[in-house]
Amino acid sequence: MLRRNIPESQMPPTTSAAAQAFGRLLLAVIFLLSGYAKITNPTGTIAAIGAIGVPYPEIGYYLAVLVEFGGGLLILLGLQTRLAALALAGFCIATGLLVHYHPGNQGQMTHFLKNLAMAGGFLQLFAVGAGLWSLDAVIGRRKI
Repeated sequence: MLRRNIPESQMPPTTSAAAQAFGRLLLAVIFLLSGYAKITNPTGTIAAIGAIGVPYPEIGYYLAVLVEFGGGLLILLGLQTRLAALALAGFCIATGLLVHYHPGNQGQMTHFLKNLAMAGGFLQLFAVGAGLWSLDAVIGRRKI
């Protein structure tokens, strides 16, 4: 049974570590899938990036793949988590504004708000780090 209002300092370490790892998985999966889709369809992705008016769509393509797939993988593994989370938060805000911000279109505005929510999740991850079940924690323990 879950108790309410348990201070973080009193939460069992495995519960907190599992929640942090699962949260990272949930944040990472959409970026891994989207990045993989871009990797497997570069021509279509570059055309789509160009169609929204982004200058130098080829550079945008490589940046999107790097941030989405690379950042998603780093978040999943819990490696360089704070840096990856900050990059992905910025990416979510930028793509939300560039791609999804259309006040007259309810569907696009829902996507825009989801991007902002994901940015919020990444900012939380930036603030607290990856947790005990992460490569960041393993590497940090080796230094001690």
